[in-house]
Amino acid sequence: MAQTWNRVKQSWELYLLILLPVLYLIIFNYIPMFGVIIAFKDFNVIKGILGSPWVGFKHFHNLFHSPNFPLLIKNTLLISFYSLIAGFPVPILLALALNEIRTGFFKRSVQMITYAPHFISTVVMVSIIILMLSPHVGVVDRVFDFLGFSNINFMGEPGLFKSIYVWSGVWQEMGYASIIYIAALASVDPSLYEAARMDGASRFKKIIHIDLPSLFPIMVTMLILSLGNVMAVGFEKIYLMQNPLNLSTSEVISTYVYKVGLLGANFSFSSAVGLFNSVINLVLLVVVNSIARRVSENSLW
Repeated sequence: MAQTWNRVKQSWELYLLILLPVLYLIIFNYIPMFGVIIAFKDFNVIKGILGSPWVGFKHFHNLFHSPNFPLLIKNTLLISFYSLIAGFPVPILLALALNEIRTGFFKRSVQMITYAPHFISTVVMVSIIILMLSPHVGVVDRVFDFLGFSNINFMGEPGLFKSIYVWSGVWQEMGYASIIYIAALASVDPSLYEAARMDGASRFKKIIHIDLPSLFPIMVTMLILSLGNVMAVGFEKIYLMQNPLNLSTSEVISTYVYKVGLLGANFSFSSAVGLFNSVINLVLLVVVNSIARRVSENSLW
């Protein structure tokens, strides 16, 4: 105990530096976990969390037997895996392409242009999507008219919702997501490229045999984190893009929780849905991490 206290005194600046982040985690992440118990109660605002009666797994039973449950799971998984398949390789390809650019000004310009969309707020982003895809007045519809194609109500077509959501997200996030891969490529030993050039390796072979192996540990880590959030589809963007016409393919767990829990004031049921969602994400994270550790010897822990 004395040795620990001495180490704290010697490095008190570092402990002071992490004090606020630790307090933030405790206050806003760990203490609110106490409220999870309302998923097993019929929560009453007047009686409070502790005074509300226990009902066990009643709300989970209602969720699993709800006619909306299969649709929610289907839409959530389809959008999540579509986003993962489309969005995971694009930042890697962008980082590899930027790493091959030798002109400083052009490289910095491309980086700035691809990073900028990340800082557009969700509300503004959805407004841009709706304005561009609006029938008769949208830019895309005007182009279709000019080319002689029939008008399409993109936001009203259920089959197009997932593609619009995913590819607009890929465009918005690919530049910012590529930063970590660019940083990893910047740490590659230049002597490896020199040796490859002496052996007559082409640019493509350098990418295959030097760049990709250097990125592999980062790729595995990012893939594990992505798969650990498969059920956590972003609420704001999907909710703002929803309308009565595309609801059959756009209703996901997060929007359902908002509508039933907050708008419908059924807090216990929404907590049960949220807890189910979190447990599935946790199980996926542990399973994928274990598989990655056995297959590639790269993992989070």
